[in-house]
Amino acid sequence: MTEATFGWRLFLQQWSEEWADACDPDDFPDETALRDRWLGFAPATAARIAAAEERLGCHFPPSYRAFLEVSDGWREAGGFVELLAGTADARWYEDESGFGEFYREELTGDAAPEEVLRAGMWSRALQLDVESDSTYVLMDPLDVSEDGEWAVYRHSVWAAAPPERYASFRAFMEAMYRQFHCLKAHGGGEKEFVNATTRALDAVAEEAWHLALRGEYEQARAALAEPDSFGRPRAEALLGQIRQVLGETTFFLGGRGMSAAVWHQECPPPQGDAGHDNNAPAGIVGPFGRRRPPTHYTAPGPFGDAVAEARELARWGDTETAWRTVITALPRWQPLDGSHVAPFGLIQDALLGPLMTHDRRRELLAVPRGPHARGEAPTILAPSPDGLAWLAAGQTQGPGAEGYRFVLVEGVDPVDLPGLLGPDEEAVLDEPVTSWEARWQQDSGRRECSSYSDQPRVAVGRAAAGWSFAFDREAGRIDRQRFVSPAAAASRAGRAVVVWSSHAENSGPPVFHVSVAENGAEQYAFTAAQEADVVRSGQVPSALDPDLFFASASDRHAWLSGERRALEAIAAAFGVSLPRFALTSDCRLHHFRTRSWTRPPRDGETYFVMSSGPGVMRWRQGSTDT
Repeated sequence: MTEATFGWRLFLQQWSEEWADACDPDDFPDETALRDRWLGFAPATAARIAAAEERLGCHFPPSYRAFLEVSDGWREAGGFVELLAGTADARWYEDESGFGEFYREELTGDAAPEEVLRAGMWSRALQLDVESDSTYVLMDPLDVSEDGEWAVYRHSVWAAAPPERYASFRAFMEAMYRQFHCLKAHGGGEKEFVNATTRALDAVAEEAWHLALRGEYEQARAALAEPDSFGRPRAEALLGQIRQVLGETTFFLGGRGMSAAVWHQECPPPQGDAGHDNNAPAGIVGPFGRRRPPTHYTAPGPFGDAVAEARELARWGDTETAWRTVITALPRWQPLDGSHVAPFGLIQDALLGPLMTHDRRRELLAVPRGPHARGEAPTILAPSPDGLAWLAAGQTQGPGAEGYRFVLVEGVDPVDLPGLLGPDEEAVLDEPVTSWEARWQQDSGRRECSSYSDQPRVAVGRAAAGWSFAFDREAGRIDRQRFVSPAAAASRAGRAVVVWSSHAENSGPPVFHVSVAENGAEQYAFTAAQEADVVRSGQVPSALDPDLFFASASDRHAWLSGERRALEAIAAAFGVSLPRFALTSDCRLHHFRTRSWTRPPRDGETYFVMSSGPGVMRWRQGSTDT
């Protein structure tokens, strides 16, 4: 729509009447505006417009001129401009407050064209604000569109933000009309803010709710954009949930449009936070942008049962099955009311939140659910097992970057691993934490370490049907002279497999160790080191013969290729797999500290001990001879 066809009179009259209906006379002293239900003034004649242009030495842009022909000025332009200039009050700003100097100092050599325009705008702009709450409205005669429109900048000093740009005066006025609606919708005044505009926008939000529940979330998001820009509470709540699931925002309070029932279900108090007031809209992100601690998400009905099952799977590393459990049950999810569009609280769940990848977030929104479920569960293909070879792939970052080690135990539940591998009989699993938190706990609680004590904090979970794992993602250098495999101790109930790979470039030549035990006794083992003979014990099966993998490993690339093949052979021989996603993302898993993988020094061997306390670090070394 061009300025020739845009209905300024209809637009301004609608704005005025909606304002008059919502206005409290005690809060607005202009009796004339209330009586006439008109925020504007008399139209400016052609002669007044021409005289103003001659005074200012310019021709007004089309939309401002068209506005003046309907009203020579305007009251209440949004929430912070009480009076907008007509022909008599428009004047050149000339950077009276010195903002231009600040923005020019901020310019760099690679500044964008719009930044250069904004920096120079202050000294040449036409000022339109006459009375305001420290808010400037400026039109830039050099920021001009192809159809001759001048850009309008609105700058509120108290906002501590760059000025907001609008493509034209008309765009500015339309935005201020929307701002008027937003303020009235959220103002909580005595008068209910309902009119033809709000009813039409709320009808759009209702249809968008049904679109979203049908899985057509992109169409729903597009439809909700306009009601949201007018501050319609329900649209804010629905669009906020979609954007939260998509990861497009980290600050979501739900708004007035979200019911208390939805808030209580989707935003439960953080775990262990007894003082949290769940009645207050604390949001997904708390005050000052701090992310809320993880929660324990629950939901009613069959979907809630599936969530509980998925949480149990996720805490043992079976994240793929956990996600399939959630998404398969999603059609049975029911919105609590019309302000509820998705189980967005899953994102903050301590165990299920980390599963929400970019693609899975979209998958969740695309499933028809609630009243629009199609009666059948979505088709989710079961993923192939991860195997073990991924540990040797891409050695530049993540687990395996410099080394890793793990124990696989057959016939034992993960909860029983501390009893087999722990440093004492009282060892138990910690609560699920991320790998970073586990490393922090390991370092923060340590007051002494030595060359003969190596007790890693390992993540545990299920490796395959009938197998459990204990995994250390940052294993150090193997001391081949003092290394003691935990395989025998772990195999008291059946078979156990230990793998340790060390290939940090600053820790000497790569080393790869495998040991297998059964019923408390080691059956066979080998340790292969680059540029060294393979050390073997027992009868190594032909499928695991280290010569198949490392005999010709003359350089690092060949060694890593051999390591990959060795891991493939181990996975095939025992039918085991380690969950790649659970061990490479921020998933929370149970951890515990194992017994030492390094034996104490023998007679004549040297050792060192490093201890630390408040503000002090001590180092000593010795020998069992002294």
